[in-house]
Amino acid sequence: MRMHNPAKSITTCLVLLVIVSNIYTQNTGDYPIKPVEFTQVHFSDQFWEPRLKNNIGVTIPSSFKKCEETGRIDNFQVAGNLKKGVFRGVFPFDDSDVYKIIEGASYALAIRPDPQLSSYLDTVIMYIAAAQEPDGYLQTWRTIDPFKPPTDWSGDENRWSNIESGHELYNVGHLYEAAVAHYKATGKRTLLDVALKNANLIVNIFGPGKIITVPGHEEIEIGLIKLYRVTGNKHYLDQARFFIEHRGKIEGRDKLFGEYNQDHIPVLRQTEAVGHAVRAAYLYSAMTDVGAVTGDTSYLHALGMIWDNVVSKKIYLTGGIGARRQGESFGDNYELPNFTAYNETCAAIANILWNYRMFLMHGDAKYMDVLERTLYNGMIAGVSLSGDHFFYPNPLASNGEATFNMGSCTRSAWFDCSCCPSNVTRFIPSIPGYVYAIRDNQLYVNLFIGNTAELEVSGNRVAISQTTGYPWDNKIRIVLKPEESAEFSLKLRIPGWARNEVMAGDLYHYTDEMEGSVSITVNGTKEPVMLENGYSAISRVWNNGDVVELSLPMNVRIVASNAKVAENLGKIAVECGPIVYCAEGIDNTADVLNATLSESTVFEKEFKKDLLGGISVIRTVPSIPGENELLLIPYYGWSNRGVGKMAVWFTHK
Repeated sequence: MRMHNPAKSITTCLVLLVIVSNIYTQNTGDYPIKPVEFTQVHFSDQFWEPRLKNNIGVTIPSSFKKCEETGRIDNFQVAGNLKKGVFRGVFPFDDSDVYKIIEGASYALAIRPDPQLSSYLDTVIMYIAAAQEPDGYLQTWRTIDPFKPPTDWSGDENRWSNIESGHELYNVGHLYEAAVAHYKATGKRTLLDVALKNANLIVNIFGPGKIITVPGHEEIEIGLIKLYRVTGNKHYLDQARFFIEHRGKIEGRDKLFGEYNQDHIPVLRQTEAVGHAVRAAYLYSAMTDVGAVTGDTSYLHALGMIWDNVVSKKIYLTGGIGARRQGESFGDNYELPNFTAYNETCAAIANILWNYRMFLMHGDAKYMDVLERTLYNGMIAGVSLSGDHFFYPNPLASNGEATFNMGSCTRSAWFDCSCCPSNVTRFIPSIPGYVYAIRDNQLYVNLFIGNTAELEVSGNRVAISQTTGYPWDNKIRIVLKPEESAEFSLKLRIPGWARNEVMAGDLYHYTDEMEGSVSITVNGTKEPVMLENGYSAISRVWNNGDVVELSLPMNVRIVASNAKVAENLGKIAVECGPIVYCAEGIDNTADVLNATLSESTVFEKEFKKDLLGGISVIRTVPSIPGENELLLIPYYGWSNRGVGKMAVWFTHK
């Protein structure tokens, strides 16, 4: 069964269903700051709304089509004896792609009802349920033929025989996330029941007095916490905690998996981000979840040190993480090559997930600063403007010849290992959920995106809207319409780049002067800008129609790296607002890989509505002999017009 290509508007959105059945949510500890559900926030801007529509209309259907063509969906039918065949695929984690796209499609249904998409999901979920073995086990290749694994990673014919690389636990982690998303979006228990049956099997198999081990690829921990939140079943929380706390502990195990799997020392003693970047950030996300739910502050101490290590020594200017192609992993401190930068798209998404959780725990804008930087640069670079071609790695330089993207010089429609495309499908619809957050009588405004939303602050219903041309424009207009006059604190995030800080730490710094200052007015009257943890709070009684206007100093800035980053010695980069810029060969006569800029370069910014979906370009006007004239575009937009050279860092003349 093939899904149609939906193209309806998403401006009218469903409020997320609050389901009451024999599944319940237990009142437990959790994050002190509460996220606002993405279905409560409706985008209406020229930057993000088209991307949401494109994800629903292009990315999700094209990804499902690829799953059909490559046998990923057929595998569930074969495993469930619904059709004859053999396992089709290359990797033991191929099942997870289907689960992630279901999660994204479920978010799409919550945003906009679509009976045909809903029916398609019902069919795919029926295949998944059929593939599940009677005791809850679910891994299609092993059910189809355990003697013919897709790769040599998968052990022998016995279940759990290669936990390090077989991905049995990774796959079902994404199943759990998809099941919760589908249940919340539709109220249907079909996939949730499959997930719970499998989770109960996992609880019975792993733990004290049972199999003592940890997943090779972290992810199930996040899924288990989501199941715990929707069911209140503490076994799922305990299982997630067991998997986390047994990392790096040899007791009861034959061996440790090592740094690649963050399994070299116990997590509470880890102070540095090491190994596979996606696995690491999923682990850190789960640790933050468990720390929030249980109140275990020892998790937060370890996470704080790891976060500091990443942001001060191991993150790219674009927010990408994972310097090394070998092992898709973090490198040593200050190891940040540009041509060979890996920066997997999945790692950018995982980095966003982790930083948002850190914000919900601590309420510090520095986490949202990293989130925003990653979102506008390292993450959206991973998908083409057309919505159906993808980057797996995201380097910061290209000679137009090296086949860095799994054999290609540019984005590809799919990969044998397609974790990144399927991750994009599930992440983009969730972006509205990052705009606002609430703590008691405080309303956080974290991202600046044109939208309308219905919120509740201290028991008061508040309608809020933003109007802005961000990220190209520096002005944000916020209108508040409380149902009744209400007293609360509106906390406006003042981005790091508007506080003259690239990111926390000294890995990057601006070399020029910030022009202007932050300005805030309420109903035309200027408010003092008083920063605390990166937020400027306005506490007052709010009335229907109150208008807040925020102006940010958004001039073009020059960035340099810490001198310990050998790759960037004698080089500078250019950004404006949250956007990192690059030079692409198609726009320039100069060789962009050898181009020079100086601190006295004059920058001219111009909005081009017909270029790359509408962007602000930056032209450089040489100020000294030998300096190049360049046209710069947002990094995320490169390689949408063919193969060619690209550079983010330029020689400092």
